[in-house]
Amino acid sequence: MKSKLRIRDILGLGYQGILKRTGRSILTAAGIAIGIAAIVSVLGISASGRSDLLAALDNLGTNLLRVTEGAGILGQSDGFPDGAAEMAGRIGPVQQYSAATLVDGAVRRSDTVPELQTSGIGVFSAQETLLEVVGGTMREGRFIDEAADRLPVIVLGNVAAERLGIRGLDPRPRVYLGDTWFTVVGIAEELPLHPDLERGAFIGATIANDLFDTPTAPTSIYLRVDPESINEVVDVLPATISPENPDQVEIARPSDALAARRAAEEALTGLLVGLGAVALLVGGVAIANIMVMSVLERRMEIGVRRALGATRGHIRAQFLFESTLLSAAGGVVGVLMGAGITVAFAINRDLTLAMPISGLLGSIGAALAVGSIAGLYPAIRAARIEPAEAVRTG
Repeated sequence: MKSKLRIRDILGLGYQGILKRTGRSILTAAGIAIGIAAIVSVLGISASGRSDLLAALDNLGTNLLRVTEGAGILGQSDGFPDGAAEMAGRIGPVQQYSAATLVDGAVRRSDTVPELQTSGIGVFSAQETLLEVVGGTMREGRFIDEAADRLPVIVLGNVAAERLGIRGLDPRPRVYLGDTWFTVVGIAEELPLHPDLERGAFIGATIANDLFDTPTAPTSIYLRVDPESINEVVDVLPATISPENPDQVEIARPSDALAARRAAEEALTGLLVGLGAVALLVGGVAIANIMVMSVLERRMEIGVRRALGATRGHIRAQFLFESTLLSAAGGVVGVLMGAGITVAFAINRDLTLAMPISGLLGSIGAALAVGSIAGLYPAIRAARIEPAEAVRTG
């Protein structure tokens, strides 16, 4: 009579084999869990960071150009001429423009703070369109407008407000600039592509000229350009803005910094996933070793089962299922660990949580594949044991 082994019998035998060696089974599955957790967490953290980067690119746009004055051949800088921003705005593909001028003044929380302690805060006279052009918004209050151009009022970047210890506008705070008290009328939101503006304080051009003799010529110009014509605009900007010193015009595309950051993070993600794969491979080797040891320890059991009618295929299926079950358990635990790490990291860094389903399913599939491959040799070795030999040497 031909021996039969049902699927549920294989499941029961494999499950019992693992339970009899609980400590060893847990340690074996832990190797798989660590490798899977590393892969899942790296993929999840990378996806979360990437989604925020893409959101920032979409929000801020890739068509923003920042123009500043650079040093000439001899190291000197003559600055931009008056009306440089307006001249740039006349270039056909330029959709919006604005400008800011650095003010020679130090902003402090009070008049008792030494003037040299500026906390790294720069002061700018700004056109009222500046925030709109750079893609910024106000956290509280309003930006400099025509009505405030002559008044001692000031708007702070988010970092500048933090460094000055200003959390809100109620009650209305004041700061000391030069020899004059300025009322804070607004605090801007974050500007990730413009750290200088985040650390900046903004006043009107007229009062900047009256109190600090600030020239009307800009030190920074910001342009929104037709995305299809950016290269053409970059080619003509230097001669348009500064005909006499085009070599002193420096043009930057702030979104390139985000693109470079994304490329660097993708390269790092590939490296870390590779390390996770190595950990997974080590876990597979551990499973293979444990299963070989299990075969040696259970030679008597295998011999008795063979003598009672179990076929080579039955023995092979039992041991193969044990290794696969160990890997599956490690894979599930690893996915949960990796997901937990990703959630904790996203909350801590205030990132938008993104968990790629394909990565989760692929990780479990990888764990099953590793377990099956790792258990293949021990299963074949167990199936080759002859009953008489097993009983004699067991």
